Amino acid sequence: MTQQPGPRALRRRTAPPVLLLLAALLALLPALVVLPAQTARAAESDPTVSLSKKEAGKGGEITVSGSGWRAEALLMLLICGQSTPERGVIGGTNSCANADGRAVTTDKKGAFSKKLPVTEPPKPCPCVVHIATVTGEQTLADAVFTVAGHPTAELPRQSGEGKLAVLAATRLEGDSSLLTWFGAPPARRLVFTVGNLGSAPVEDPVFEIGTAHGVYAPQWEERQWRGTVAPGGKAQVRLPVELSAGAHGDYQVSLRYGDKVLAEQPWGVGRPWGVTLFWVLLCLVVPAAVFRIGMAVVDKVRPRPAGAHRTRRPATAPTAPAATDTTETTAVLPWFTPDSAPLENRPRPTTKGQA
Repeated sequence: MTQQPGPRALRRRTAPPVLLLLAALLALLPALVVLPAQTARAAESDPTVSLSKKEAGKGGEITVSGSGWRAEALLMLLICGQSTPERGVIGGTNSCANADGRAVTTDKKGAFSKKLPVTEPPKPCPCVVHIATVTGEQTLADAVFTVAGHPTAELPRQSGEGKLAVLAATRLEGDSSLLTWFGAPPARRLVFTVGNLGSAPVEDPVFEIGTAHGVYAPQWEERQWRGTVAPGGKAQVRLPVELSAGAHGDYQVSLRYGDKVLAEQPWGVGRPWGVTLFWVLLCLVVPAAVFRIGMAVVDKVRPRPAGAHRTRRPATAPTAPAATDTTETTAVLPWFTPDSAPLENRPRPTTKGQA
């Protein structure tokens, strides 16, 4: 006789698959939670760029879009020649059409979209659309682009030595202090990103900072940066820049490595109005002090009228009116005693029987 399985037996048979399914879901839950976080971190560390067209001629227009950038960051968009995403912008922004670049600010999610006019860069293609942050931590990205009708040439060969080039626009960091308002030397930090285009590392490179004012030639000073730039790598460099005391006006800061000028940065320095205020006060206070001293000397040496040189008697209280009584007279004139008083003032003696 065959025994039919009861409800308990059915529950025993179906229970293990349900438990296995729950265990699998619990095991996948951490992965589902970690996956979005890893994707967000990857987006933050690797910003993306896309172009509406991969090729366009001069006078055209393309739309540049991106995501994964820092929120509310100011970006610079340029078309650069002699560049590839692998080697970067060779020669720095000197290879880019700087006059026709555009600036854009990312939204709160780190995305942007901006129209960029197509112009011919000063260097031949291969070309890229170069995107770089202007403020804050330096972030770069390049997208391959072809300017139709623009000359094309091979990229410079990498030599066996290290070769540095500026990969992004330079900027000056720092603010003026209260002492600068009174004529102290203005100081800033020149910040730029360099890349090693050679096949050998560059250790502790020595740069030259030049400052020029007006039509004068720049005055160069050496600045050594401590660090190593590996082949194909890049590094952010900060070098101090300082002008002379009381400097003001429009200055040009230049960066040179070896015999090649890598970048130039304008610097407008405000006038030290504290010095002007000091000289204005000095011109008012000094003449007033000299005038007072001169008047005191004149009052001291001027001639006096006759009798004015005698010592003045000290002022005394008004004397009481002359008294008829001898006691009051004696009190007023203490050098007279009753015995030495004049006879006419001495009282006569009285005798008995006289009226």
